[in-house]
Amino acid sequence: MTAAPGSPGAGAPRVTWRKLTLLPGALTVLLSATWLWFTRADLDAPSRSALSDGQVTEALGQHVELTVISTFFVLLIAIPLGVLLTRPALRGASPAVSAFTRAGRATPAIGLLALPVIWLGAGRRAVLVGMIACAVLPVLSHTVAGLRAGDPTRLEAAPGTGMPPLGVPARGEPPLAVPLLLAGARTALVLNVGTATLAAFGGGGGLGVLITAGITGRRTPVLVLGAVLTVALALLVAWLASLAELLLRPRGPGAGP
Repeated sequence: MTAAPGSPGAGAPRVTWRKLTLLPGALTVLLSATWLWFTRADLDAPSRSALSDGQVTEALGQHVELTVISTFFVLLIAIPLGVLLTRPALRGASPAVSAFTRAGRATPAIGLLALPVIWLGAGRRAVLVGMIACAVLPVLSHTVAGLRAGDPTRLEAAPGTGMPPLGVPARGEPPLAVPLLLAGARTALVLNVGTATLAAFGGGGGLGVLITAGITGRRTPVLVLGAVLTVALALLVAWLASLAELLLRPRGPGAGP
C-alpha cells in the first residue's frame, strides 16, 4: 500500500537492510577513532580521577537506565492516549490536543527538566518526570497520525465486534499504523538518549556528568569521552529501533527488503 501524498506516511524515510548496515559501520569507526585518540591523550591527575573507579561504566549504566525507564512510561502513556483520541467519543478533543502537542514540542528540554526539579527536588525521579514530558508529545503525535491513516469506518466498527477500544490497534486497524507506531517508539528512544544527557543538571546522573565535568574543569579528554559515548549510544539505539521497525513492519504486495 502506498501512502497518498498528503498522508502521514508520505515521504517518511524507508528503513532498508542496506541503510541498517551503515550505522554499525559508523559506530565502529567512531569508537575505534576515539579509542586510538584516547590512548595517546595526555591525561592529567583530575582527568584520571574523573575517569577512574568505574565512573564511566556507572555513568553509562545510569544513562541507559534513564532512557529505558522513561521510554517505557512514554509508550505506556502516549500510545493508549493516542488510541483514545481517535475514538469517536473523544475525536472532538483532537484539535486542542494537537495544539498543545505543538506548543509542548517547541518548549526547550532543559525547561521541561527544570520544572519537576523545582517541584520534586533534585534526583532521578524528577529527571524521569521531565524526560517523559519531553518525549510523550512526539510519540502521541505519531500514534494519532498512524491510527488516522486507517479506514475510519473500520475503526468505529471494531469495538462493535466485542473488541476492547485499546485492542483495536493490535487487531482491528490497518497495518499502515504499525510503521508509524514503531517510528514513534524510535523517536522516544532517540530523544530520551539525548535528553538524559541533561539529567546531570537535575542530579540524575548519566553521561552528562562526564560532559559537565569536562566543560567545567576544562578537561578535553573527559568531555570528548562523555560526548562520544552519548553519540554512540544514540546511534546504537537508533539502529536497534530501525532493525525492529524493519522486522515488524507489515509486508504488502511488492514490499521489498
